[in-house]
Amino acid sequence: MNKIFIDTKEASYSLALLPDERKNEILNILADRIIEEKDSLLQANAKDLERMERENPLYDRLLLTEKRLEDIAADMRHVALLPSPLNKVTNERTLENGLYIRRISVPFGVIGVIYEARPNVSFDVFSLCFKSGNACVLKGGHDAENSNSAIVSLIKTVLTENGVNTDVVNLLPATHEATAEMLNAVGYIDLCIPRGGKRLIQFVRDNARIPVIETGAGVVHIYFDKDGDLEKGRAIINNAKTRRVSVCNALDCLIIHSSRLNDLKELASPMMGIVEPYADSRAAAYLNVATLCDDEDESVFGMEWMDYKIGIKTVDSLEEALAHIRRYSSGHSEGIITENPETAEIFQKNVDAACVYVNAPTSFTDGAQFGLGAEIGISTQKLGPRGPMALEEMTTYKWLINGNGQIRA
Repeated sequence: MNKIFIDTKEASYSLALLPDERKNEILNILADRIIEEKDSLLQANAKDLERMERENPLYDRLLLTEKRLEDIAADMRHVALLPSPLNKVTNERTLENGLYIRRISVPFGVIGVIYEARPNVSFDVFSLCFKSGNACVLKGGHDAENSNSAIVSLIKTVLTENGVNTDVVNLLPATHEATAEMLNAVGYIDLCIPRGGKRLIQFVRDNARIPVIETGAGVVHIYFDKDGDLEKGRAIINNAKTRRVSVCNALDCLIIHSSRLNDLKELASPMMGIVEPYADSRAAAYLNVATLCDDEDESVFGMEWMDYKIGIKTVDSLEEALAHIRRYSSGHSEGIITENPETAEIFQKNVDAACVYVNAPTSFTDGAQFGLGAEIGISTQKLGPRGPMALEEMTTYKWLINGNGQIRA
């Protein structure tokens, strides 16, 4: 496996010689080929789906459809249209001694990405890395083994046909041993990005000897304020929860002001019969179908469900809602529904998360929705990138210093 890391590192240098126009051309060719080869990609995906129960929350993440492949291709074409993030001058000055100094954006080099049952990530990671001049090493989960193999095979075919070193993208075996080797690939992988649940991210953080950016795990709240609009709230909450329950921006906990409990049944009506609510004692009294839970039950209120389940918490004030979010939030996406501008401003200033919404569903936390093209993940950390990680976040920088014989005293 060490050879894969060596070959990928060597191939990364060739990307510096590939003009942006050529990268864009290849990405558009690949996007076309995704549509042309959809049958073979879906057949490979079907083999993976056969091994997973439909009731498994990961099934939806694993599933590829013709529409999803069309969306993947569209995102790839969008990435090709975006300006290159490389060689941007972000700081420049001429010192008193005549030295001209400038800071420019450059690729990391080799990016390793560890992910679970998400075959779309293989395409997303490649497109963003390729456009930003990074080679990539992919480590998918066993659940998506056939899908990922077919995807990387297609990418390598297109690269070969266009005269590009195919080692700019490599897929590791879907084994735990491969994960361990990636996390110890010092000198070969410049940055590791895990995409998955809390356990995966914690394992990577605890075991990596290479730099890591944490992404993914989301314990997401929406607070329905005493001044919230019922019609807006009903649509927003339903969309945030039910659009795709298995993704990290899906709603996990509805917080409701006690003065609006009379509206709770109506507020939750679009998702009732679909979503199983786990409510505290006050909220449960207004929902006949709710499962009663302890007011401080961490297995409910600290849960990233990834399923048709939701926690419901009652509070008596904005301050109490903020305290609940501070206790249980993973720093991913949080929202408020209110018609009071002052309350909205206080909420956005005080909630410590990568994305903070007012009167809109958290389902918008997505690089493509933000106009960034595809994304590698949603960073929940504060050091380095935060929020959707797209092209701009796939770069670091270096300083260039030009002189004319100056020496330091």
